[in-house]
Amino acid sequence: MGHRVAIVGAGYAGMAAAVTLSAKGIQTTVLESGPVPGGRARRITSQGTELDNGQHILIGAYTELFNMMRAVGVDADALLRVPLEIRYANGFHLRRRALPEPLGLAAGLLLARGISLGERIGAARFIGFLRRSSFRLAHDIPVADFLKAHKQDGRIGHYLWLPLCVSALNTPPELASSNMFLAVLRDTLGAAPGASDLLLPRVDLSRLFPEPAAAFVRAHGGEVRLQSAVKDLAALKQSFDRVIVAVGPHQLKTLLAEAPEYSYQPIYTCYLQYGEAVRLPFPMIGLAGGLVQWVFDRGHLLGERGRLACVISAQGDHQQMALGEMADTCHRELRNEGLIKENPSWSRVIAEKRATITASPGAKPMPAIPGVVLAGDYTDTEYPPTLEAAVRSGVRAAELVLH
Repeated sequence: MGHRVAIVGAGYAGMAAAVTLSAKGIQTTVLESGPVPGGRARRITSQGTELDNGQHILIGAYTELFNMMRAVGVDADALLRVPLEIRYANGFHLRRRALPEPLGLAAGLLLARGISLGERIGAARFIGFLRRSSFRLAHDIPVADFLKAHKQDGRIGHYLWLPLCVSALNTPPELASSNMFLAVLRDTLGAAPGASDLLLPRVDLSRLFPEPAAAFVRAHGGEVRLQSAVKDLAALKQSFDRVIVAVGPHQLKTLLAEAPEYSYQPIYTCYLQYGEAVRLPFPMIGLAGGLVQWVFDRGHLLGERGRLACVISAQGDHQQMALGEMADTCHRELRNEGLIKENPSWSRVIAEKRATITASPGAKPMPAIPGVVLAGDYTDTEYPPTLEAAVRSGVRAAELVLH
């Protein structure tokens, strides 16, 4: 109980570790190089406007994250919770029905609009196959190959499976791990109805958990030092009994020479400010066939009236575009789909070029490093790099320190 623990990084993983330790009476010091906590899911200020560095979707299966949020006193209304519903601007519509499982999902698939009856029946059978196989492949393969083998690469793949893969794994289906994708389907479509609910943040990503977590740590006698970069891990280990390193994977090499190399995937978020009367028919709308994958109504979610956030996940040709050209393309696609009729008063494109590691088959666990415990969404070889994976890793790191 007298141990002093340093945590390098105040993202979701680092703050989850800090909360877990502080709740057990461990004296904890968090060291964060940035001006706000949150890591790769944080609030930023761009030309005087507060924005998130990316738009995140949470799902009901994120139990560890929600437990942490409750522990640090985050209000339930910080998230908008809606039953699973996927709407596209061009007519595709899927909604999970309020029936006992597995009937709720099956009925939702059979009643989906925008795809043929044959594909709807095939998708329901596909889910049945996944249940029987326990949502696991003996030999991992890319998602695109897996879907093609099960004849799920038609319109149902275009509107449902492929977008879900890119959203969950932030990796193109040609590269993405089927087993990681199936782990997400297991915890959502294969679980109780509430597990597949969509939860959309109604506060910025720093206020959603990292800042309340920092207040919790301080209230329990710990410290959270912002703008305090760590450059010498050896010196830190001399000052503390235990050290948890919870920085992003692209920052590991600056602290640990033996850290492995990773390949990365980007996320681009384009904010477009329209007149206050502009609203989407649903808080989240899908677009198919262009650059934009999803568009979010920030007015509906955060009270930022007329502000839409377009999300482009994973690698692609868009990485060669200038940011202004990308913003123009996003606006043009929204207009072509009939979602807006006016021009924006301003636009911002936020590029997280190393948002996550590439979630490919054959991921290897991070090698053990003496004297250091690692935390981060990239440390879990079974689950994709999400906020839930980050929080789980932080809890695991804290438990290693405790035991």
